Amino acid sequence: MNKIFSEISMDLKNEKTTCKALIDSYLQNIEKQKELNAFITVFDKEKLAKRAEQVDSKINSKSAGKLAGLVVAVKDAIVVKDERSTSGSRILENYISPYNATVIERLENEDAIIIGKANMDEFAMGSSNENSAYGNVLNPIDTSRVPGGSSGGSVVAVAADMSTVALGSETGGSVRLPASFCGVVGLKPTYGRISRYGLSAFASSFDQIGPIGNNVEDTALLTEVIAGLDSRDSTSANVPVPPFTDQITKGVKGLRIGIPKEYFGKGLDPEIESSIRSAMDKLSNDGAEIVDVSLPNTEYGIATYYILVTAEASSNLARYDGIRYTHRSREAKTIAETFVKSRSEAFGEEVKRRIMLGTYVLSAGYYEAYYKKAQKARTLIKRDFVDVFSNRIDCLLAPTSPTVAFKFGEKTKDPLSMYLSDVYTVNINIAGNPALSVPCGKNSENMPIGIQVIAKDFDEAMCFRVGHAIEKLV
Repeated sequence: MNKIFSEISMDLKNEKTTCKALIDSYLQNIEKQKELNAFITVFDKEKLAKRAEQVDSKINSKSAGKLAGLVVAVKDAIVVKDERSTSGSRILENYISPYNATVIERLENEDAIIIGKANMDEFAMGSSNENSAYGNVLNPIDTSRVPGGSSGGSVVAVAADMSTVALGSETGGSVRLPASFCGVVGLKPTYGRISRYGLSAFASSFDQIGPIGNNVEDTALLTEVIAGLDSRDSTSANVPVPPFTDQITKGVKGLRIGIPKEYFGKGLDPEIESSIRSAMDKLSNDGAEIVDVSLPNTEYGIATYYILVTAEASSNLARYDGIRYTHRSREAKTIAETFVKSRSEAFGEEVKRRIMLGTYVLSAGYYEAYYKKAQKARTLIKRDFVDVFSNRIDCLLAPTSPTVAFKFGEKTKDPLSMYLSDVYTVNINIAGNPALSVPCGKNSENMPIGIQVIAKDFDEAMCFRVGHAIEKLV
């Protein structure tokens, strides 16, 4: 069983282990399980050893930060200074970042150790981790199945004990979906809670960095450290960050927990529904009041999401033009050919599909029919969540995914079927609310089932509190 950070921290304080020994152990696990393809880049062994020795020295002198000895895998969309950051794409294959993302600075300031860059769907576009230019990531529970995407590498690193925790990113469920598929905990924070500075942009009004852990406590601690205002990110919110780890043990007695009826309809696997209903019963027995609620505009979520994110992607990915820091075609002879051939050679199929969709919905004659209408639908979806939480509801419970992890190749020939994997996650990204996916059982094939706790804006504490209760009860 994977060790959680509180156990590791105690071992370090009691001199039962060292950071150097921890790093060596994780590196051995990465090597033993390299067929899972969880990492694009594992950092230099000597560099990691030097960093581990620095943290060990601080622990011995009792001057270490609160994350001393925490080993972190980082999604390759988040930049780390002097390390390769590809975003899972050939177009950034040789890009070395000259700076750290804000979340990396905050982790290292508290003496966490970054072990490497995790594999991902190219530019975070995918639900299965079958879109990486560096090969598929495999689910460690059943390697014939997908781990979920796009943060599949980050989640597999945690699930397979290649790191203590990890950072992923969320645009439409890219932390919660793989967390559900691999049986770990993953948070999509409130939009603006965690700085996006240093995160490769896919859809800027949706993207958020999300922490991943083997339990709720580790995930809460990680959030506590990396969250908060950042002057370098204009979308970062000036909202105080509470001590999340102090609040997770409050229990659920007296809470009103809403169950959105729209999340329990056609398409939901019966075994998943049964597992989630069982968790609800246990919460009810523990003192929570379970209330049926409605989010009437849920059905418009997938269409709204894929119009808006492809539009933003077509704009954000225009910067990869073959001129500056990206792949440049050797066959191009003119500026125009450089743009076209460089992008055609280095972008994958899914990225090209989304760029074309986004360009289409933003084009003259179609903007009003698609993009503007989707923005109006986004307002209605957000209003659904505002209305529910204004009616004395503390949080919502819903499935994370309509199915457990599916087999490789099962949905790749049908993009719409793949997009529908996100049916229970995208509306939360549209609305900007926080949501935490927590394991709540397994199906008859021994595959993990995830339940998500959705809270009002900036109430991640409620997500962790209820998630911790589910963790203990289930």
